[in-house]
Amino acid sequence: MILGLGTDLCDIRRVERTLEQFGNRFVNRLFDETERHAVERRPQRRASGYAMRFAAKEACAKALGTGFRHGVFWRDIVLGNETSGKPFLTLKGGALARLLELTPGGMEALINISLTDEQSLAHAIVIISAIPVVDHS
Repeated sequence: MILGLGTDLCDIRRVERTLEQFGNRFVNRLFDETERHAVERRPQRRASGYAMRFAAKEACAKALGTGFRHGVFWRDIVLGNETSGKPFLTLKGGALARLLELTPGGMEALINISLTDEQSLAHAIVIISAIPVVDHS
């Protein structure tokens, strides 16, 4: 059962200008420590890395049905990568509370994300589904 769908397209050049103008003020306001560490390890792709994360957060906030309102904040949505490179989202704070509110009883939420970038654009799609809770006992 699909609970939410969100998409976002982010201009990497805009993020690059924002980084030049606001630097760490922008980065610290929107991204948690693990995200900053992942991006800063690849300085040649700094703007692209932050743009991908920006798009992922926007898409997730849309899939939650709130945007960045009703207690959902930028750093409540964290983009990570498995060792294979596959992206995943971790929700905390208000974003997690909203996810739990959306999820029907007897179900658990599953968040799928797809990311891509091409030249000056970063794109993210987030699908939040509910799947039956599996009893492993």
